[in-house]
Amino acid sequence: MKYRYLPQTDQDKREMLETLGISSVEELFADIPEEVRFKGALNIPEALSEPDLVKYFTRLANKNVNFSTHVNFLGAGVYQHYAPSTVNHMLLRGEFFTAYTPYQPEISQGELQAIFEFQTMVCELTGMEVANSSMYDGATSLAEAAMMAAGHTGKKRVIVSRAVHPEARGVLKTYAYGQGVELVEVGINSDGVTDTQALEALIDENTAAVIVQYPNFFGNVEDLAAVEPIAHGKGALFVVSSNPLALGVLEAPGKLGADIVVGDMQPFGIPASFGGPHCGYFATTSKLMRKMPGRIVGQTKDENGKRGFVLTLQAREQHIRREKATSNICSNQALLALAAAITLTGLGKQGVQEMAMMNLQKAHYAKQALQAKGLEVVFTSPFFNEFVVKLSKPVAEANKQLLQAGIIGGYDLGLDYPEFAGHTLLAVTELRTKEEIDTLAAELEAITRA
Repeated sequence: MKYRYLPQTDQDKREMLETLGISSVEELFADIPEEVRFKGALNIPEALSEPDLVKYFTRLANKNVNFSTHVNFLGAGVYQHYAPSTVNHMLLRGEFFTAYTPYQPEISQGELQAIFEFQTMVCELTGMEVANSSMYDGATSLAEAAMMAAGHTGKKRVIVSRAVHPEARGVLKTYAYGQGVELVEVGINSDGVTDTQALEALIDENTAAVIVQYPNFFGNVEDLAAVEPIAHGKGALFVVSSNPLALGVLEAPGKLGADIVVGDMQPFGIPASFGGPHCGYFATTSKLMRKMPGRIVGQTKDENGKRGFVLTLQAREQHIRREKATSNICSNQALLALAAAITLTGLGKQGVQEMAMMNLQKAHYAKQALQAKGLEVVFTSPFFNEFVVKLSKPVAEANKQLLQAGIIGGYDLGLDYPEFAGHTLLAVTELRTKEEIDTLAAELEAITRA
């Protein structure tokens, strides 16, 4: 049996007690009055041996539904994608995996270079001029972007599309409350994208930012070229939250006028992991660079003219005067940023484009397969790898039946959008096969007609 740790021996315990200058463990609690001590037995199971404990938890784990046992069509912000085998091979090296603050230039050149490459690739994907060394996740990146816009413009009003991920809007609401920022939501139109007419009616000179998601929560591709002049026409910053994989086929937000582009790098080499941890990215223009939260790694030369990497900007309260800090975010996601960088390096530019195109094509095939079975696909807008299907029965009930058929179904939109009760959000990535998609279509047809 391989032990994950070395159990304490009686000799170990005696040596610890001698070091502490006591003769028994009970002496450690001498300061606790006898009358308040718990005298009974704790209501917990008896201890198990390590082999029995491993068997017990293995049995529990085997009850879980996972990507190995079921075919997955659930997305809604967390996706199942291909990750090169090199990711874990590199990521689990001790010098990366155990590093806590890997920023000292004299000993962390490898980590600093990896972060520098991550920043560079984020800029290439988004079309922006500068990116930081990552943030906690996409939701906090979005909230930080809104607060940065408010701080930069001196305005206290932010407009966010209702087609932005509900959980991201929830995080944004929390940030806005603490900073005294008014949050206004703009609705969606019948095509499942931001209602630009409603946006024009809502925006005014006191608006700090307009925020949209690209593709949005429903999978539909927002028309950034139509939103940009509305935002900039009133002096607001244009913030775009984007799935980085989609940028392999969609035009970069930076080329369509975005001032800040944020999102989650989870599609690149980061497992779903029950929703986290993930890695947020944050990119902006050079004009706004000093307002950006977090850290930037830069390239320099040492006294011998040799290329090196250092932290060049840390506009956080632990490094500069508190009143000058742009954010109190206390860390980045260096390890998961490294995972994304390894994945992007392994795939290369052509590989990212091919992977994104496979998502696009397979999702559109799934749409056609479902429509051929008589199911209603709700929106007609261009979409990436997710789309909305209306069911004739509750989504929870349909998903329960899909599980019995070995399929993880889509996201129940009624949980966040009452008007879309009975609608499911299906995600189709490059890992889904034609046979799996056809099986989903057949099962949903049978379920809805039963």
